[in-house]
Amino acid sequence: MQNPHGPLPTSGDLVSRRQDASITLQIVAIVSFTFITYLTIGIPLAILPGYVHTQLGFSSVMAGFAISVQYVATLLSRPLAGRMADSVGPKQTVMIGLIACGISGAFLIATALTRHIPELSLTILLVGRLVLGFGESWVATGAIMWGIGRVGNTHTAKVISWNGITTYGALAIGAPLGVLLERTEGLAAIGITILSLGLAGFILASFKASVPVVHGERMPFRHVLSRVLPHGIGLALGSAGFGSIATFITLFYLSRNWSNAALSLTVFGALFVGTRLVFANTIKNYGGFRVATASFAIECAGLLLLWLAPDPWLALTGAALTGAGFALIFPALGVEAVGLVPPASRGAALGAYSVFLDLSLGVTGPLAGLIAGEFGYPQVFLFAALAAGCGVALTLALSSRGKRGAPLAAI
Repeated sequence: MQNPHGPLPTSGDLVSRRQDASITLQIVAIVSFTFITYLTIGIPLAILPGYVHTQLGFSSVMAGFAISVQYVATLLSRPLAGRMADSVGPKQTVMIGLIACGISGAFLIATALTRHIPELSLTILLVGRLVLGFGESWVATGAIMWGIGRVGNTHTAKVISWNGITTYGALAIGAPLGVLLERTEGLAAIGITILSLGLAGFILASFKASVPVVHGERMPFRHVLSRVLPHGIGLALGSAGFGSIATFITLFYLSRNWSNAALSLTVFGALFVGTRLVFANTIKNYGGFRVATASFAIECAGLLLLWLAPDPWLALTGAALTGAGFALIFPALGVEAVGLVPPASRGAALGAYSVFLDLSLGVTGPLAGLIAGEFGYPQVFLFAALAAGCGVALTLALSSRGKRGAPLAAI
């Protein structure tokens, strides 16, 4: 008699599921430090543009720069973070990054205390953002390499995916939490919260077991960079959508007299996390380039909807589609990029590849600020949609060149 609920799982299936669950738990135990880091990033994200623009009285370009300067620091420190993870160890890299994140909270406290002197307050804020950017690069790179060291290179895509889930899950939680803290307790309370999170993360990381440093051939960084260059360009194109939403969604809502701008960041993060959870195996099953192409197309559609949105509900839908589309771009192209270098240089490859995320976010803020100033806030999302459309073309070209056997680094 046939089982109405389908075939019963075999003992081999049960063992495989237990192993998979064990691997996932090991990964989550490490990428939780990425969650802490991006909580320190997400908490002030929705309030700082408004603080700089409306409370301190600076332009929308400066409001965008205040967010983007963090990514400049991340960009500059990412290669060093990769080399540090390869040579000294990812655990030590993560712990240094967590300390930097905590210190950025102290700068935010000082920013709040000097708000009556706008130039000084902004200067302190920018320095704190630079410190936070340094911490972000070291924790994000170190956590991925730490996770791979614990579960093996065959699970690279899974580690990168879970690291991203914690990243945008933290942003989704952090944005409304920051708004609530600012309304009830003020900007200084946000600084205290960030300082406490960095210290708590450092203490927790100190109790985790480290992993051995991988020995072997280490490629010069310029060679690593040339290998991952086309994949990094794709990542930069896809990141423009997130950068535009993170930097200007609050001011876009204000310009339309809409409320609950932070909800857009939450929806973006929720769809990002949900997509990675539901479609976790698509990269393994279909390949990185095919997944990246579909992801760029979905992100482009979401950004176009944001550009044309006549009301906040359609804007939320656009943010949701953008989050769903952006979700798999980093791991899909990242798996292809990291596989191009020897194991001892994979930290450097990850750092070089991630540089393009930082570069995109660092450029997007000021550039989108110029676009907003000249043409209005909706045009910011059109600009990001065009970047995502270019991402579709690039990944199709990469996939085609790969099938013909041509060296990808030559593109």
